[in-house]
Amino acid sequence: MSEEINENEEVNNHNNQSENLENQNDNVETITKVTGMYKEWFLDYASYVILERAVPALLDGLKPVQRRIMHSMKDLDDGRYNKVANIVGHTMQYHPHGDASIADAMVQIGQKELLIDMQGNWGNILTGDRAAASRYIEARLSKFALEVVFNPKTTKWQASYDGRKREPVNLPVKFPLLLAQGAEGIAVGLSTKILPHNFNELIDASIKYLKGRSFKIVPDFLTGGIADFSNYNDGKRGGKVRVRAKISQIDKKTLVITEIPFGTTTQSLIDSILKANDKGKIKIKRIEDNTAANVEILVHLPPNVSPDKTIDALYAFTNCENSISPLCCIIEDNKPIFVGVTQMLKHSTDHTVELLKLELEIQLNELEEQWHFASLERIFIENRIYRDIEEEETWEGVIKAIDEGLKPHIKHLKRAVTEEDIVRLTEIRIKKISKFDIDKAKQHIESLEEKIEGVKHHLANLIDYAIDYFKNLKDKYGKGKERKTEIRIFDDIVASKVAMNNAKLYVNRAEGFIGTSLRKDEFVCDCSDIDDIITFRKDGTMMVTKIDAKTFVGKDIIHVAVFKKKDKRTVYNMMYRDGKSGPSYMKRFNVTSVTRDKEYDLANGKKGSIVHYFSANPNGEAEVVTINLRAVGSIKKLKWDIDFADLAVKGRAVRGNTITKFAIKKVEFKEAGVSTLKPRKIWFDDAVQRLNVDERGELLGEFKAEDKLLIITQSGKAKAVKPDLAMHFEDDMIVLEKWIPKKPISAIYYDGEKERYYVKRFVIETTEKEEVFISEHPKSQLEIVATDYRPVAEVVYSKRSLENEQVNLEEFIAVKGIKALGNQLTTEKIKQVNLLESLPYDEPEDEKIEEVEVVDEEVVEDKLPLDIPTIEKSSTLELPNKEDKKAALLKKAIKKKKDNSDDSQQSLF
Repeated sequence: MSEEINENEEVNNHNNQSENLENQNDNVETITKVTGMYKEWFLDYASYVILERAVPALLDGLKPVQRRIMHSMKDLDDGRYNKVANIVGHTMQYHPHGDASIADAMVQIGQKELLIDMQGNWGNILTGDRAAASRYIEARLSKFALEVVFNPKTTKWQASYDGRKREPVNLPVKFPLLLAQGAEGIAVGLSTKILPHNFNELIDASIKYLKGRSFKIVPDFLTGGIADFSNYNDGKRGGKVRVRAKISQIDKKTLVITEIPFGTTTQSLIDSILKANDKGKIKIKRIEDNTAANVEILVHLPPNVSPDKTIDALYAFTNCENSISPLCCIIEDNKPIFVGVTQMLKHSTDHTVELLKLELEIQLNELEEQWHFASLERIFIENRIYRDIEEEETWEGVIKAIDEGLKPHIKHLKRAVTEEDIVRLTEIRIKKISKFDIDKAKQHIESLEEKIEGVKHHLANLIDYAIDYFKNLKDKYGKGKERKTEIRIFDDIVASKVAMNNAKLYVNRAEGFIGTSLRKDEFVCDCSDIDDIITFRKDGTMMVTKIDAKTFVGKDIIHVAVFKKKDKRTVYNMMYRDGKSGPSYMKRFNVTSVTRDKEYDLANGKKGSIVHYFSANPNGEAEVVTINLRAVGSIKKLKWDIDFADLAVKGRAVRGNTITKFAIKKVEFKEAGVSTLKPRKIWFDDAVQRLNVDERGELLGEFKAEDKLLIITQSGKAKAVKPDLAMHFEDDMIVLEKWIPKKPISAIYYDGEKERYYVKRFVIETTEKEEVFISEHPKSQLEIVATDYRPVAEVVYSKRSLENEQVNLEEFIAVKGIKALGNQLTTEKIKQVNLLESLPYDEPEDEKIEEVEVVDEEVVEDKLPLDIPTIEKSSTLELPNKEDKKAALLKKAIKKKKDNSDDSQQSLF
């Protein structure tokens, strides 16, 4: 094409020179525009790239270079391997491009392990290693390709690019090859990306389609891995496939990657992991690549790094998870069209049925021709018609004599005898005539008749024949082609939750700056460089912004922290004055979602508002505070307490409850409260010995504000404490579970002072205090501890003459105090004590707490309960009088009586 363009340019230059000479003579200037020619040439070039290079055909699923490679391999096929260099050279007779592009295309076909039987180093799709040079590797057509791809009798042919050879327009492929292999190409103005599908699943889908049943197909990748096809969209434009590596945990410090996502290699995967580590997104110690025939990448973790969290971080920040956008574009009737994989499979199956029908029709015609000539041959020899030509002297006479001799015997034939048939009879050798066996001839004709009937039966039942054809393909070639990619629906990973803390947040409260570079100012917390930061100011405004080196968010910052989106457990308690001289309000709210870098006014929007009190509570705690008023006028009560637990958690836009319209001098913290939220689930990550709410490790249960954790150590210490996500645990901890106060703890221990084994059962009566429940002698040792209601232990004695004894600890000793010595187990020496399966016990169910959804409400003014003093219109602070209190108590008594009794007429007093 470039030569064509150059020739056209020379012609145009010559024409322009001639025109310039004429114009010089006429003194007239002419401008020649090339816009039209450019449009025409570009369209030709775009059409060529789309049709002849980048996009596969729908009928056989092959691009032109792939089709020419397969045709060349069929030309050279003799059952033995051929050098790839020889195949490439032979393909160049059909493909007008360089040898490198042909060799690369052939390696890609071979690596899909379907059409080419390979020998030598053909590269590795797992590691990304390239194939050896084409002169070192060999190939031949696979048995599957020979059976499915080729049939000269049903192939349409065309002249090659130079007119010297014939090449197929499309190969007669009787299988959905395009869907099995997949395809990818970039043309001019469009591209295609068809993902590979599973061999056996495609056959099953074709059979279902032929039976009139619905089907669904999703991709399958040779690299394995895990994939989410919920948004596959039938492979059409706009669909998306998420693919992940298969990662598992060997131990607390080692992860192993055994399968990689489609479109990556082990090297690119390792590079992305190292890059994420350098940026601080994840923390790893080192990577060890042991990949050979199978993938094995060992990721070694440093101490105190959670394997579960690291797995999520690998998916979030590395190529361990990729997103693929399929786009099924194919060539049909010399035009590019966009279709779904379902339609492609249907079209391929219909085309296979058409090809099978054509093959059967050709076979039927060939069998009928064989039967026709075999019948003629039998008539010719059996009736000795060959003797009728002995006296004929001319060729015409011979033909006429045979024709006349056949006429009495050909009434049963299915078509007329032609001159060509008679000529073939004259070519029968004398040796065959002399050894002619009438019985064998009859058997041969009968076998042909049976074959003809069989072909006719297949044609009459074409769909059943096609179904059997696909089943035969699956039986012969389906072994070893089982699905490799696991189908799963992925949970979205929040990057901010799994990112490692690789930055430190500082704040300058007075000047209003936050950032990671303010190292001389106040340190706030460790954070990640992808975190959002929430700030609250003294004037009642709030803002969320992306973390940066230094950001101005406004002066007088009262609170700054890492912002967690959709966090309903963090509750903010706030008291503020509305405007310069307005009343004061209090409210409880959470912040679940905001617009980044937008200021939100948490007061009523009046100028001069100020925050009296503010606290951020990660688990919805509600504290008690003391209100101090300024001594102005005739105010009688200047001080009282308010409990935030009396307020409901609402949206940040609510005005809140009125505290007072008088000036507040200060608000003081009095005492901490408990959480007012629903129970939260807490997990324990054994790898890093930390509690979390991110579903990592073992679930300990749902914890309400008053619930506690039971912790028991091997050294004989026990305590029930309030769970704190920042708490540390001792290395010898043996029990960590939700504490049930009435549930007894059973223990068997060795008393070093008395040198005896004792059994004791006790409950913890004092919480938040660690107590030792075995003697403090250096030789004292805890044997077993059980937290079940009815535990059973097996005692193994040192003397072989003594049989093992089972002890029901519930019957052995009653529940006593934690300091009690317990009952002596035995005077004999014990080898070991084993804890057996506990006896059944019906544990009481916990009360279910109804979950209340928190929503942003309109700006309204709430009212406090009667036990919180409020000031409305009075000029002085008024407290509820005795009559109001009596009315409130009466109202509560009526409500309680209605709840506890069905008799509405019963007296309340």
